[in-house]
Amino acid sequence: MTEFPELTPAQRTEVELLARGRADKSRTLREAGLPETPESAHAYLLKLGVWDEARTPYADRLRAALHGVDLPVPDFDPAEERLDLTHLPTFAIDDEGNQDPDDAVGVEDLGGGLTRLWVHVADVAALVAPDSPLDLEARARGATLYLPDQTIGMLPDELVQKAGLGLHEISPALSLYLDLDADGNAEAIDVVLTRVRVQRLAYQEAQRRLEAGEEPFVTLARLARASRRLREAEGALSIDLPEVRVKADETGAQVFPLPKPEMRTVVQECMTLAGWGAAIFADDNELPLPFATQDYPTREVRGDTLSAMWARRKTLARTRFQPSPGPHHGMGLDLYAQVTSPMRRYLDLVVHQQLRAFLAEREPMSSKVMASHIAESQLNADATRQAERLSRRHHTLRFIAAQPDRLWDAVVVDRRGPQATLLIPDLAFDVPLSTPAAPGTELKVQFVDVNLPQLTARARTTG
Repeated sequence: MTEFPELTPAQRTEVELLARGRADKSRTLREAGLPETPESAHAYLLKLGVWDEARTPYADRLRAALHGVDLPVPDFDPAEERLDLTHLPTFAIDDEGNQDPDDAVGVEDLGGGLTRLWVHVADVAALVAPDSPLDLEARARGATLYLPDQTIGMLPDELVQKAGLGLHEISPALSLYLDLDADGNAEAIDVVLTRVRVQRLAYQEAQRRLEAGEEPFVTLARLARASRRLREAEGALSIDLPEVRVKADETGAQVFPLPKPEMRTVVQECMTLAGWGAAIFADDNELPLPFATQDYPTREVRGDTLSAMWARRKTLARTRFQPSPGPHHGMGLDLYAQVTSPMRRYLDLVVHQQLRAFLAEREPMSSKVMASHIAESQLNADATRQAERLSRRHHTLRFIAAQPDRLWDAVVVDRRGPQATLLIPDLAFDVPLSTPAAPGTELKVQFVDVNLPQLTARARTTG
């Protein structure tokens, strides 16, 4: 049996460096007869009580920044000309407790069967100029890091407080509008700088107002349904898999299934329309953007069961970003750009910088420079997303381990020979299991082992 002696401060530092991915070897582990891997070091530190189960090393291993941005933030230019839209009801609709509201929606009846959909986005590019210290820092991070126990912004908290929609009585915004007919077709698209008065709402409250027949929620839902029908006619794929929110601290972890009221999909569709509109506007004006493109699915998967959704997701190619437009087949769009999260995603900020340069008649970023920015920021954003995924899995396993006797509802979503993949909807968590059950079969499972350093769990069927 391996013994676990007390560590000297130097030994602790050595083992922690390996666990954090900051060293390749550990004499302490080697002398203990243990593998010199980050996972082995993590297990060793847990066994000794040096680390507790709340500690997650994944962001550290992936070199994601774990400190906030401490750079000065300029003020908005009060003399900048903006269209005053403070008379239009405007709503930032998001999850309860959201701290960085960066988009809002509203509608305007134009008569003659036309409705103007307004999508307002925090005017971050007014405060973050290309190649400024704030821009370089955001590019180095790629995206805001959302962990179950903390959030590390891509930009300073001070900027979020200045630019967030609805955090002040009047908010500056970069706004896109699409004039839509009853069938969802766009008659006109434009981009303008605005001032808006934003009311913040949680999805549940917006859903209540929709069900009560209140405007503009009824009109927003009508426009979103029409837009979705048009995209589906062009091949847009529908993938509806369980989603959860994972929260954690030193005392434990919690996993909450994410409700999906219609207003959530309504807002998502409005943001999709904004991204399509921004891409159309840029293409019409020969403005390079980080356009989001996606190849055709590798095969067609029919059905709306969980196993069909699981299989359909696997047919999707990864979204690519490039300075020239191209189709995004998974969304059923001829061109598309992400535009609604400039406080959270660097490439959204680049879109805003380009749109602002065009509006101000300044020289925009060239395609060659943009390609370089895309490559750098995506590498960093990929590390951020992977750190988030691994950290969520870690804390989900903590939540599972705290309930060893619990039986979980599971669905077989895939199988390869004798090995099946089971999805537990309440956890949005999949686990391998040997079972003859066919895809779509519902089972009860119990977890019999959780290994945090390896991020693995073993389960067995019951009954």
